Amino acid sequence: MSSHHEVVVIGAGISGICAAIKLAEAGVEDVVIVEKAETFGGTWRANTYPGCACDVPSGLYSYSFAPNSEWSRLFATQPEILAYVDGVAREHGLAARTRFGVEVFGSRWDDADRRWHLDTSDGALTARFVVSAAGPWNEPRFPDIPGLAEFPGEVFHSARWNHDYDLRGKRVAVVGTGASAVQFVPAIQPEVAELHLFQRTAQWVLPKLDHPVPRFEKRVMRRLPFAHKALRSVEYALMEGLGVAFRHPRPLMQTVQTVGSAYLRAVVRDPELRAKLTPDYLLGCKRILFSNSYLQSLTKDNVDVHATAVAEFRGSTVVGADGTAAEVDAVILGTGFHILDTPLADIVRGTDGRTLAEHWQGSPEAYLGTVTTGFPNAFSVLGPSLGTGHSSAFAILEAQVDLLVSAIASARRQGWAILDVRPEVQARYVEQVQAALQGTVYNAGGCQSYYLDANGRNSFSWPWSTGELIRRVSAFDPTDFTITHDDEMAVTA
Repeated sequence: MSSHHEVVVIGAGISGICAAIKLAEAGVEDVVIVEKAETFGGTWRANTYPGCACDVPSGLYSYSFAPNSEWSRLFATQPEILAYVDGVAREHGLAARTRFGVEVFGSRWDDADRRWHLDTSDGALTARFVVSAAGPWNEPRFPDIPGLAEFPGEVFHSARWNHDYDLRGKRVAVVGTGASAVQFVPAIQPEVAELHLFQRTAQWVLPKLDHPVPRFEKRVMRRLPFAHKALRSVEYALMEGLGVAFRHPRPLMQTVQTVGSAYLRAVVRDPELRAKLTPDYLLGCKRILFSNSYLQSLTKDNVDVHATAVAEFRGSTVVGADGTAAEVDAVILGTGFHILDTPLADIVRGTDGRTLAEHWQGSPEAYLGTVTTGFPNAFSVLGPSLGTGHSSAFAILEAQVDLLVSAIASARRQGWAILDVRPEVQARYVEQVQAALQGTVYNAGGCQSYYLDANGRNSFSWPWSTGELIRRVSAFDPTDFTITHDDEMAVTA
């Protein structure tokens, strides 16, 4: 395979697949995907823990151009989503465009030849354009807890689940209570002898309105495409209704919170346990969790909830910050991902030779979450300040792909060699986003979440509606960029 390509896409998950498909449809034929794994799927390939499923309705958690009428449940499970994503990729012939088992170790821009130079496990690559589609849920976060490395039993992260280890009859500690733990804890609880849940912060949990999709509904969706679109529109409208509460938390989100409070009271009758599981912040400040079995599992006799962070490991004993201790055979880390401190930022170097991480100084930023000044001809998907607490990642990434495809197609058509977003455009955008976030539940809900970066700034969340995101992000405006034509000096469009 050639060592130079017009576009290199990093990552063969839902973002990379979409980018490659839409670039090919726009006539960009020289596109290659590099993927460190051996198959498509991204986070849905990597996360195989028991109970893994989507927390967004399946009708929304899919490509708008590839509707699926065969979902078995309202909220699809990991095997179904992986099969869907893999099927879309192969249907569009992406297997022939993908170099599997290839990891990117570094990427740098060269002004002299106006190319990106990539160092990979399969040798050097160069590209006119690079699309980073590794996503924010790519690298698991392993906590730095004293004694963990010396723990004599089994230790694994939920995103690297060890299916060869038999949990039956074992004493298990679970560290972390986020979106993964809320799914795998009830799945393993009936099997283990003891389950010790170490919870640094209580989480808001709402009922998950999940149910099998009736065969009649599937037949209607197969035969009447407009019905499928109508259902998707209804689901979108319902999720956007919840989104209003994120932007106007008082009194709207407080009203939604009463559902969470009532659900907790109905499920957890023990006052002491209920107190441990009652959050002290407004619903939506952290990611809202949906489950019909998580709280129920915590009431079982073989479960102990420790409302404390883990301070250390002493041999096979887990010690909490409050002094509580539990001797266990295995530790499962539900400690999330490097979302705002993605390792990719440490290996991408721009026009001045500095890395993204050095530019960001702990606060990631990108214009429209997609392009960063000083890193020309480079696009990221699901980048900074595009996260929502209520919508589908597919809506976000499709808007970004529209932007990058339009930019690359325009460059090819107009003879532009380099596109670099103007620093004042990026700065003004970031200022607008940060100002708009101030009144949202993400910033004003009274919690510490992964939405906040190392400097305490919210570099994750989008402050407006999904409709506004699609409108703003999908539109490519050449005047936002400094453009260098072939064999010309840079000009501002």
